[in-house]
Amino acid sequence: MNTSCIKAFLFLMLFVSLNSYGQNTTEVFHENVFALRHSFTKSYNANFELSSRAFMYTGEDVVYRLRQLQLSHFSTFKIDLKQSFALGLMYRNRDAFESSSNEIRLTQQYNYKTISRTLRLGHRLRSEQRFYDDFTTFRFRYRFAIDMPLQGLKLDVGETYLVVTNEGLLTIANVMKPEVGYRISPSLGILVTQDLNIEFGVELRLSEINIKTEESVFFNTSVELNL
Repeated sequence: MNTSCIKAFLFLMLFVSLNSYGQNTTEVFHENVFALRHSFTKSYNANFELSSRAFMYTGEDVVYRLRQLQLSHFSTFKIDLKQSFALGLMYRNRDAFESSSNEIRLTQQYNYKTISRTLRLGHRLRSEQRFYDDFTTFRFRYRFAIDMPLQGLKLDVGETYLVVTNEGLLTIANVMKPEVGYRISPSLGILVTQDLNIEFGVELRLSEINIKTEESVFFNTSVELNL
């Protein structure tokens, strides 16, 4: 395993954690994702996800309380080796766990990726329409991601990899001022089999940074299975 990459990953995790815990009002969450992916043709694949989010720290108390369940689907169409376009549909349920609106979300997404030696660089543009009980918001996102294998020049079964993402967000709606957000997340993954990979990561989210910055931290676990 590439020792310098592991040190960088641990440093990023430490930075995110310390930055959050320096603010005692920061909320901490645990997010679980289970995804199924199937390629129907060389140019089309579908992804289905079931995810949950739970409070770990509310800014006052240490708890573990489920906050929401979420179902989502993405259809991805490959344009060429570097580009793809995707359409998504998501349903998020919150009112079963707290007094909050459920959400239906439509997503349009464009991806562009390049490979430089062992590094894979990814650019993602997203537009989202988020429908709540009483209002609708429009969110625009740009994410830049870097991932690399931690052993050798390419990822083989049983080996680990590092992913670092950072993302800017802009949300607009008639009922509120425009909001700017930022997210950074280092993750460590393992390719268990050719069709199964698992990731563990931590994510710092900064919301409303143009108004009054709110911080939250997510400890993320994900399992993706290719059928």
